[in-house]
Amino acid sequence: MSHLWSRTPVTPGGRLGRAAQHPGRCDSRYLQRRDTLVKLARGHRVGDPSPTVDYTEDEHATWRTVHGALGRAHRAHACREVLDAAEAAPIPADHVPQHAEVGARLKPLTGFEFTLAGGFVENRRFLGSMERGYFHAVQFVRHPSVPLYTPEPDVIHDVFGHGIHLASPGFAELYRMFGRAATRLTTPEALDVISRVYWFTLEFGVMAGAGAGTNPDEVNEVKAYGAALLSSYGELERLGACEVRELDVRAMVATPYRVSGYQPVLFGARCMNHLTDTLAGFLEDFDDDTAGRLGLRPVPGDRS
Repeated sequence: MSHLWSRTPVTPGGRLGRAAQHPGRCDSRYLQRRDTLVKLARGHRVGDPSPTVDYTEDEHATWRTVHGALGRAHRAHACREVLDAAEAAPIPADHVPQHAEVGARLKPLTGFEFTLAGGFVENRRFLGSMERGYFHAVQFVRHPSVPLYTPEPDVIHDVFGHGIHLASPGFAELYRMFGRAATRLTTPEALDVISRVYWFTLEFGVMAGAGAGTNPDEVNEVKAYGAALLSSYGELERLGACEVRELDVRAMVATPYRVSGYQPVLFGARCMNHLTDTLAGFLEDFDDDTAGRLGLRPVPGDRS
């Protein structure tokens, strides 16, 4: 599984087409800027300082637009644990933060820092680095013409999604669980299995059902906690249209994930303790042979 995806967006201005039609895919000036920042990650060693980026006023303006929209969407659609974590998270209102600025806020809270990525990061490195408190994050900003949609994760996704998670000791421990499991594994097949569970929980997970979250007002509501949802205005607004299934790691592995377009199926935990206990029970003893013993057979993702 890739740790990049593209989604067909719904924005206040209407519906856009497929990711390939996005303005960021055909704007030569934007692509040059993006590629310049991506190249900085070549040869980057996990844990080395990320280079400082001189962000433009247009990039800061995009950040401010998304900050306002996602702030409102989080208050309406994010679970209480996310809202609490966001109060301490490194999310300035007026500018795109540097990786070092993010790390300076996260490290005293949970021991995590951002380490530089240019885009796709293979599973062993991406997941395994989490054990040591490093999360791979990019530095480029989405195209300014469609600020509420990006066809690939950008720095806004990383900060508004994973940056919020990593300000919370409870969420940060879940990242470390995936990291500890990944470092024990030697086969791509086993790494793919835990990557799919990561996808449907820390990227696209929701709290749902009686007792969802810790707020009595959230009972029987679907509330987002996954980073991909937290950084996507459109997906937060359409949570009620998703099919939400009971949290089940076997079902996650057997469920096709959608790379292009919104996720039609989400998995809901009853509360944070339910999520933590489920992931701990699955990941703590997971090894290269677990998938075979349990009959877990990942299905291909939908790339249409």
